Amino acid sequence: MGERQTNMSLQLIGLVAALSVFFGIWFGHVGVRKIESTSTTIFLPTLLAALLGLVLELWSLMTGNLYVSAATGILGITLLWDALEFIRQERRVKEGHAAANPANPRHARILAEYPAATTVDLLERDPVGHPVTPEEAIRLVSTPE
Repeated sequence: MGERQTNMSLQLIGLVAALSVFFGIWFGHVGVRKIESTSTTIFLPTLLAALLGLVLELWSLMTGNLYVSAATGILGITLLWDALEFIRQERRVKEGHAAANPANPRHARILAEYPAATTVDLLERDPVGHPVTPEEAIRLVSTPE
């Protein structure tokens, strides 16, 4: 009987897409918080993220390479989302849901103008198993165990 020939080749598109998603979300989460905390203006990082995201989306549409298309498309849409997240992160600082950086003049103004703004990172505490008020969260953060 004749030998059956199998054509087995690796498909790396899933790995490329998975790594693009992982690093895009990781950078977005860490980068947005860090950049928003240190930037004296929210406009410039928002604009740069949106422009870079659009450039990557165009590159994704124009390239003939499936791997490059997947990576740039994923990273582009992630950067477009990050542009929105800069605005949302500033709102979280104003509402006291994210810590303000008093060394940043923009955050210093937020601390002066918004009573709910705080320099305390309310997420830097051990979970207690139930929802807590901001006042209880501050107490939990400042109380050593």
